[in-house]
Amino acid sequence: MIIYNVTTKVDPAIKDDWINWIKAEHIPDIIATGCFTNATITQLLEVDDSEGPTYTIQYHAESKAQYNFYTEKFAAIMRQKAFDKWGNKFIAFRSLMQVVN
Repeated sequence: MIIYNVTTKVDPAIKDDWINWIKAEHIPDIIATGCFTNATITQLLEVDDSEGPTYTIQYHAESKAQYNFYTEKFAAIMRQKAFDKWGNKFIAFRSLMQVVN
């Protein structure tokens, strides 16, 4: 299993609206691509949140091929949608992990 992790620091002024959007629109849109089976959203604790809270979203894919398909076909579109909606009110970085059993 592959986990595509997106860590995002959100401006405090948009925090509640961003959370609602991520849950109601963004995550469902990404899951609807068929590349990921599910997603988990968490808030980082014990970090400096003076500039806003930090969240992670972990998208689970069955294979690296599914993740690669997502990055080739959908990632740029999804990132642009987020930027169009929120502008510079958030900053995100991404990492890719493999589950080790």
